[in-house]
Amino acid sequence: MRENHQPLILGIDLGGSKILTAVTNSQGNVLSRDHSITPAAKGPEAVIQAILESAGRALDQAGIATSELGAIGVGAPGVSNPETGVIFFSPNLPGWHNVFLRDIIERELGKKTFLMNDANAAALGEFYFGAGRGARNFIYVTISTGIGGGIIINGELYSGACGTAGEIGHMTIDDDGPLCSCGNTGCWETLASGTALAREARHRIIDGARTSILDYAGGDMEKVTAQVIHNAAEHGDALARELIAQTGYYIGVGLANLINIFNPELIVIGGGLSNIGDMLLGLAFKVAGERAYREAYQAVRFAPAELGRDSGVLGASAFALREQMKKMDRSAGK
Repeated sequence: MRENHQPLILGIDLGGSKILTAVTNSQGNVLSRDHSITPAAKGPEAVIQAILESAGRALDQAGIATSELGAIGVGAPGVSNPETGVIFFSPNLPGWHNVFLRDIIERELGKKTFLMNDANAAALGEFYFGAGRGARNFIYVTISTGIGGGIIINGELYSGACGTAGEIGHMTIDDDGPLCSCGNTGCWETLASGTALAREARHRIIDGARTSILDYAGGDMEKVTAQVIHNAAEHGDALARELIAQTGYYIGVGLANLINIFNPELIVIGGGLSNIGDMLLGLAFKVAGERAYREAYQAVRFAPAELGRDSGVLGASAFALREQMKKMDRSAGK
């Protein structure tokens, strides 16, 4: 029998490279996890089948049936509408255009399902169970392969007119900058993400720069990643340090924009690139302080994300539970 009869939610965090599915309860406890690879190159049908199989394994691991779930929450990359449950498009999922993911999962698993953007889900996870607890106005920023985010205003997730708000990685930082996967040029993520850092390193190596970065990649240009660059920087490589500083500068410019626009009390920063730490973020915070309004910068606090890989599934679960309770209240005439 379930302890305290807490409602159980199935949280699904869909990414371009991985699917993380978990059974959670209303207190943010994870009862089971299933981690699998996203067969993104095979198209929507294969990915959806992989999601359903992952859900089955997570339920089996928790020892429960689908009928015992209160709801299902899905966090998915790309531009989507939580109201209609449609993913309009996703740069990291080839072939995903106007996919009714919510309705498909709801039909296949027979349980009420709710869809949201994956970065928004991570923001809600940190808000309810992680570094954002107690904050009323905060922004979650994830800096990894790309840059994503979620915006909490007065304790509520801000989703905008059609559910696409929070795409902070696609604000223009340099209108003459590199082409982004979204079709724009000079987006924040084309200048300040892990992908951007690796791209710049490869360009500089090809141009003949003196560096040990390629040695740390085993001589394989394709294996020049942000982690490899960080390793080289820690061992004193001048180019690696320069590139990380350049990335930190652009992160700072973006943070200043967010501070000036939203005046948050807290910015929570997660994602793999943030693990570089002070070598990257120290400069970012300095640049943000130089570019943002002084009063707004003095009012903001920066904090590292606390939930790691669980932020997305916990946020999607919390969103599903909250939306399900709202529907029940409306049905009861409350």
